[in-house]
Amino acid sequence: MRIVLLALVVLVAGAAATHLPVDRQDEPSVFEISTDYGTMRIRLADETPGHRDNFRTLVAEGFYDGTLFHRIINGFMIQGGDPLSRDADDPLKVGGGGPGYELEAEFHRNLIHRRGAVASARQGDAQNPERKSSGSQFYIVHGRTFDDAELDEVERRIRSATNDTTFAYTAEERNIYRTEGGAPFLDMQYVVFGQLIDGFDVLDSLAAVPTPNSLERPALPPLMDRPLTPVPMSIRAVE
Repeated sequence: MRIVLLALVVLVAGAAATHLPVDRQDEPSVFEISTDYGTMRIRLADETPGHRDNFRTLVAEGFYDGTLFHRIINGFMIQGGDPLSRDADDPLKVGGGGPGYELEAEFHRNLIHRRGAVASARQGDAQNPERKSSGSQFYIVHGRTFDDAELDEVERRIRSATNDTTFAYTAEERNIYRTEGGAPFLDMQYVVFGQLIDGFDVLDSLAAVPTPNSLERPALPPLMDRPLTPVPMSIRAVE
């Protein structure tokens, strides 16, 4: 089953929800994601303990090592974490894998899709009305800047999508999206559970990796945003 992120990003569904421990704040919250383009460092958010602890567990098990950033859209995001991307016998299946479970949504108003935000992929609303997160697939926001008129429209769309008529960006959040950039149209609909704290130049390099879409080459739809040269990753905790 292939998952769509607001009709833009292929994301992943799991088989069943799981309940994970949340009282693990003394464990590492900073992780290094190593690629052939360099190393990025992320910090997990304590506001989303289920996602935080799940990521810790998968990293400790070596789950992500050798998986690929299999979907890249410059100016939007880089996505990875699918175990099917590791030595895939059928590249068309990549984007539909996971650890066999989903995570309960943990939307937090203070965690937005600013540049460098780390967030969980998920199945689309039609198949997933509770907006549960993938058990393993995640994306890092590359993003672009937005002006106030665009942010006004984003606010209207988020109010409609979430049935929250009070949703509005603060002055600080608007300034972040105007100056740093991000992907605000995903706010409160996909769970942000971390933030890039080092390696923004590596993020830029990864976002610029050639894909059929970026080169305007023909390809099957699932492969349009697949890097032409595989981009494997490994992740380790930073003590």
